[in-house]
Amino acid sequence: MIEILAKWTIILFGLFFICVGVLMLIKPEIARTILRKAGSTNFINYAEITVRIIPATALILSANISKYPDIFKTFGWFMLLTSLVLYFVPHKFHHNFSNKAADILKPFYFQLISPFSALIGFTLIYCVI
Repeated sequence: MIEILAKWTIILFGLFFICVGVLMLIKPEIARTILRKAGSTNFINYAEITVRIIPATALILSANISKYPDIFKTFGWFMLLTSLVLYFVPHKFHHNFSNKAADILKPFYFQLISPFSALIGFTLIYCVI
């Protein structure tokens, strides 16, 4: 039962990556604005980190039914551990980092990397179906 829930969480996570890829391709300015909001308030910061823990846990729990269990476990644990570390980083550092990243990533760069986001999404879905 838990593996089925984890599998569907991974499918939703994959769809999220696909949607983000489409957003970055079609409306890169909106994607850049969203990036600038990362860590901007305590609520956004901790909500973002907490939501990130859900697919991280799902990667770990669905590893045994995925096509690449070792990769799923590795990325799942990496996401989970980095999320836990981020709980202790002040949200202002997180927000400053996202603003610097948004300054560097011009809209054209978002469009350039958008296919990789979609590819990650399709790969995640492929690995659990």
